[in-house]
Amino acid sequence: MLFDSTTTWNRKEWQVDEVVGKLIALGQLKQTIIVGIDNNGNKREAEFFPQKIVGSIPQPQQSDLLKLMPGGPIADSYLRFIVKELKPYIDAHYSTYKDARHTFIGGSSLGGMISLYAVCEYPNVFSGAFCMSTHWVGTFYQNSQIPDAYLQYLDKHIPAPQTHKLYFDHGDQTLDSLYAPTQGKVDALFKAKGYNASNFKSLIFPGAAHVESDWAKRLSIPFSFLLGRDK
Repeated sequence: MLFDSTTTWNRKEWQVDEVVGKLIALGQLKQTIIVGIDNNGNKREAEFFPQKIVGSIPQPQQSDLLKLMPGGPIADSYLRFIVKELKPYIDAHYSTYKDARHTFIGGSSLGGMISLYAVCEYPNVFSGAFCMSTHWVGTFYQNSQIPDAYLQYLDKHIPAPQTHKLYFDHGDQTLDSLYAPTQGKVDALFKAKGYNASNFKSLIFPGAAHVESDWAKRLSIPFSFLLGRDK
């Protein structure tokens, strides 16, 4: 889904290699390694939904969410895999800066949920995240219970603004039409925690839907925000 539309189920892609390659060629982006982690099929919700939040979600929303997780939530194990296995492998086999200041994570939809969770759980590993079309509602219908549980978690776990940068966005079509109410609350919370325009960005793209081709159109924005060369 990140690199090659000819191998994807919907024949769409993020165009990550084209976007990043162009920005680097223009001198606008630091030399960057992108590591794409496979989507694990029907375990995607179990791996990507923030595990520590599940227990604080009221019924019936909690049960509705768990129905989407065969075997139960495993996001904490997924993050341990990234931090303890995947990142050390990349650092050992490629020319990287290993510190948090040069390490970021990002994704869309549930990938946005787990990316934000990763920065909160491992603030000394990741110094920032981009969360596109973040799937705050968890399920496939509008609700406030699941987003509010995440907000309660964030209130206690948002990393220090002095050392972290966060990017959010969403459209207003298809699933993206569900996200504005919660994103507004998230924006207010980050501002209250000391974030400002230098380390926090939240954008709305009217007409954009929950689809790779729309994420590709704006992917240069979060990459430039997080990884842009110092002016």
